Amino acid sequence: MSNSYHSHRRRRKSGAGRLGLAGALTGVVGIAAVAAGIVYFRPSGDAGGTGRPSLASQGETGSQSAAPLPKTGPPVNFTTPEGYGYSLAAVKAGTDRQPLGATEAPPSGTTYAYADYVLTNSQRRPVLLDFPADLFMPKSQVPADAQGRCMPQPGIPDDLCTLPNHSKITARLGGSKAPVNDDGDQMMPAGASYLVRIATDLPVKDALSAGDLKMYVWNARYTSDRKGVEIGFP
Repeated sequence: MSNSYHSHRRRRKSGAGRLGLAGALTGVVGIAAVAAGIVYFRPSGDAGGTGRPSLASQGETGSQSAAPLPKTGPPVNFTTPEGYGYSLAAVKAGTDRQPLGATEAPPSGTTYAYADYVLTNSQRRPVLLDFPADLFMPKSQVPADAQGRCMPQPGIPDDLCTLPNHSKITARLGGSKAPVNDDGDQMMPAGASYLVRIATDLPVKDALSAGDLKMYVWNARYTSDRKGVEIGFP
């Protein structure tokens, strides 16, 4: 599995149509955890691209372990026109030379950026497993040779950009069941909550601080006005 030019710019497979933002509502994510690992390489393609994501060739299941309940910022709810409902709540952000385990060591003076958040199926039926959040950092904290791949997005401050990245489920929370395969698509069971880590594929300057990092949902699948919605950290 590999990422092309930017992880959000490949068109998604099969047809779900354009989706919109139903709301940004606060709620409570009640969780205690048992871990799993599913890696998702975010599609790159038109931000307004159509189609239902097919994750069969974009993820893999890993080992399972336990995890404690994380503290989160305010949850934000999104509902798609076909009725899929998600709640996202940020946990923390930071930098690490190996944020998702063994990776190629970054050059001296650089590291990788990551953020953790809770992804919840807010409905009483299965919903498509998707990873709506994207990680942004100041372009000034991206090495010169990677700045051409750090992309700004509509409705997000001009000094911020997002590098190619991928996401991994690091915990199944509150006794949640693992995603299930439905005709090639990975589905979240009703009410399931997962702890997700998103990490950059390209290095950032090691002077980047956790406070510099922001998480937004900006894809037209979730934001009909094509403006980013920030997912605030605790």
